[in-house]
Amino acid sequence: MRHGKKFNHLGRQKGHRRALLRNLSIALIEHKRINTTLAKAKALRVYVEPLITRSKTDTQHSRRTVFSYLQNKYAVTELFSNVSPKVAGRPGGYTRVIKTGFRKGDGAEMAMIELVDFNDIYTNSKGAKKGGSRRRRGGKKKAGAAAATTAAAQEEE
Repeated sequence: MRHGKKFNHLGRQKGHRRALLRNLSIALIEHKRINTTLAKAKALRVYVEPLITRSKTDTQHSRRTVFSYLQNKYAVTELFSNVSPKVAGRPGGYTRVIKTGFRKGDGAEMAMIELVDFNDIYTNSKGAKKGGSRRRRGGKKKAGAAAATTAAAQEEE
């Protein structure tokens, strides 16, 4: 029985699982988006998000801590120089897991995991859409919007 199981062991022993998550983390940091199985993507999200949070403070201690997890100086440099400035204002949730279907060979459920701030399609459309106004039910309209609607109504008449 596995009472109180806190994380997915991924069918591997501790050393193999640590190496797997380390390699997936390095690939995610370098390429910003990777395809893997859904279980590995969910386990990777739990593994890599604290490292990204740690990279927000660029101190020697945090660099050494992240290096102890990744063991790759190029990935650590990429994380601290390129990734951390983009996620500086985000309070968490740095990765997105998107299900992509099933693998043909064995039917495993596949997923794409990506760094949220590096997807230009989502960030551009949401940035352009967001105008600083909030959606409300009924109530008063803004003065500028009310004046624009009355001006448009007068032009039609």
